[in-house]
Amino acid sequence: MKVGLKIGLAAVVLSAVAALVFWFAAPIRSTTTVAMPGEAPLPEDAVIDRLVVHKSKRNMSAYSQGRLLKTYPISLGKQPVGHKQFEGDGKTPEGKYRINERNPNSGYHKNLGVSYPNEADKAYAAAQGKSPGGLIKNPRHQKNGWGSIGKKHLQRDWTDGCIAVTDEEIDELYRSVKHNAEIEILP
Repeated sequence: MKVGLKIGLAAVVLSAVAALVFWFAAPIRSTTTVAMPGEAPLPEDAVIDRLVVHKSKRNMSAYSQGRLLKTYPISLGKQPVGHKQFEGDGKTPEGKYRINERNPNSGYHKNLGVSYPNEADKAYAAAQGKSPGGLIKNPRHQKNGWGSIGKKHLQRDWTDGCIAVTDEEIDELYRSVKHNAEIEILP
């Protein structure tokens, strides 16, 4: 192997290592913008009928019959400001949707599906000659095998538009969120 090629490969490897070190060493984004009702797990018999996501605060609140049960810190799509309009825009949708599917064998541990796109989302994208995208999962979490990073996923907005929580949190939500529960995603 030529010396120049070896040096180039070494530079690429060092850059990748430096990026990983920066990712894991950077401070976790503050979650103190809202009072979290404790880190205690939800009761086993909890039934969540409504989720409210505050994108700007990076949190998602779980409700049962109008009563706040718990607030979770979250990460969002790579381009978190604004409503998702097209496939690949990296945005998380805004508006009222439903939790309309469950996948216990996801490539991301488990997930709950959000009913995006709705008819208005589809019409807008079609008028622009684009796909609205879809497969928005709420919440998404670390890819299988990456669950050990835990809350470090909060350091950056990293999904393609999904709402990310930890594996432990999705286990709790998967168990407690009822089918067709409302999810309101606010700016």
